[in-house]
Amino acid sequence: MKIRIKGNFIRYRLTRPEVEGLSANCTLSETVDFGNRKLIYSITCTGGDALSATFIGDEINLRFPEAWLTEWQSTDKVGYKATSGALSILLEKDFTCLDNVEEDQRDHYPNPLLNQPK
Repeated sequence: MKIRIKGNFIRYRLTRPEVEGLSANCTLSETVDFGNRKLIYSITCTGGDALSATFIGDEINLRFPEAWLTEWQSTDKVGYKATSGALSILLEKDFTCLDNVEEDQRDHYPNPLLNQPK
């Protein structure tokens, strides 16, 4: 799971196994160890009908409606976006990069732009 934060915009990107794990467990989290503190970023399924986020203690938690999981996992839907106050939120599938990168991308979703004419 990756996060990208810029100003009041946060984006989570999940690989195929991570989407499957979220579907199976209704939760997913990662930790960044800064030595004296850890930052936790997570996703939790909820019974609600809106994507939202909280920041409590050392954890950024994206709250994702459980009812959306089946659609997201079983279709070509790329992701979901929402606003929560001043915060813009984007949750999306992580596609393989079109550029050569050193990152292992075996678990990423196929990039839909890969087969488009140039």
